[in-house]
Amino acid sequence: MKKLQGSKFDVILADAIGPCGELLAELLKTPLVYSLRFCPGNRYEKYSGGLPLPPSYVPMVLSELSDHMTFVERVKNMLQVLYFDFWFQTFNEKSWSQLYSDVLGRPTTLTEMMGKADIWLIRTFWDLQFPHPFLPNFDFIGGFHCKPAKPLPKEMEEFVQSSGEHGVVVFSLGSMVKNMTEERANVVASALAQIPQKVLWRFDGKRPDTLGSNTRLYKWIPQNDLLGHPKTKAFIAHGGTNGIYEAIYHGVPIVGIPLLADQPDNINHMVAKGAAVRVDFNTLSATDLLTALRTVINDPSYKENAMRLSRIQRDQPMKPLDRAIFWIEYVMRNKGAKHLRPALHDLNWFQYHSLDVIGFLLVCLIAVVFIITKCCLFCCHKTANMGKKKKD
Repeated sequence: MKKLQGSKFDVILADAIGPCGELLAELLKTPLVYSLRFCPGNRYEKYSGGLPLPPSYVPMVLSELSDHMTFVERVKNMLQVLYFDFWFQTFNEKSWSQLYSDVLGRPTTLTEMMGKADIWLIRTFWDLQFPHPFLPNFDFIGGFHCKPAKPLPKEMEEFVQSSGEHGVVVFSLGSMVKNMTEERANVVASALAQIPQKVLWRFDGKRPDTLGSNTRLYKWIPQNDLLGHPKTKAFIAHGGTNGIYEAIYHGVPIVGIPLLADQPDNINHMVAKGAAVRVDFNTLSATDLLTALRTVINDPSYKENAMRLSRIQRDQPMKPLDRAIFWIEYVMRNKGAKHLRPALHDLNWFQYHSLDVIGFLLVCLIAVVFIITKCCLFCCHKTANMGKKKKD
């Protein structure tokens, strides 16, 4: 801490999914910029950042729902929101809030500490993300790592060119999957052997017995450069955000085999956009994979939708990386960006939802109804008495 305090940093850049960046910013009295893909349940973005996310049309992250939900799906979405709120409040929020209070020597909460962030840079964009409201201190920089394709290594380029008019398929399940079981690898290889396209498969394991002559195995592939190659027809992917955005950037349709974390949700977003087909890894058969590949390659709508997303991604006044750099430097120049934070951070929960105002108006309405009722009863009573006197 002494070394950090003596360094006099201008800004702290942290990922909100791993707490402590906000504590460091508080101790060093330094502006804070968050960069994150998402928080489970959108809880940090919603409660700490103040981002309005109406559950009626904004599906909770990881819910695998779209923004056009049926009544049952809206019920499911609301229940998931309530579940994550309860989980965070009971376990995550409580423990971190106590830790931060002990370190700072005063009562505080994780939500309060994170709410002091000057800028939130969200690593998605409106090509993958469903539209929803956002605040001036939020920006969406999805695809900031994407770039034009570079030439392939000579041997790889020769293999790609040998595909002729059929083109190639790029296959990678990411860096987290080093290999797969022999049985699963043989299922996949037998499906790939039945397509006319050449296949470049990032695979680090025993060579499958069913591997076709059209498929080559590589321990590493230049994924971005392959996806940007004009002969690439489809991308078999696990659905990680980086690979998804490289496919979007280059306009390549996807056969999604999600494995964990945000991957199923990412693939479902691409399915909803009409640029992907999803298959299940655990129950995957050669027929399933073959059918999915033939669909995205032979049905022109998938390529058209992928190219539409590519145009959206590229049609921006500034490149996502330039925008991220701008906001970081903006915070440094202005010693923070608190003027962009909404006043909701100064409200408690019942003020934010206007429950105090609604309660006051209800009391006024009840008082008016009570007075009118009393007056009506009094008038009726007077009229009845006058009628009785006339009869007498």
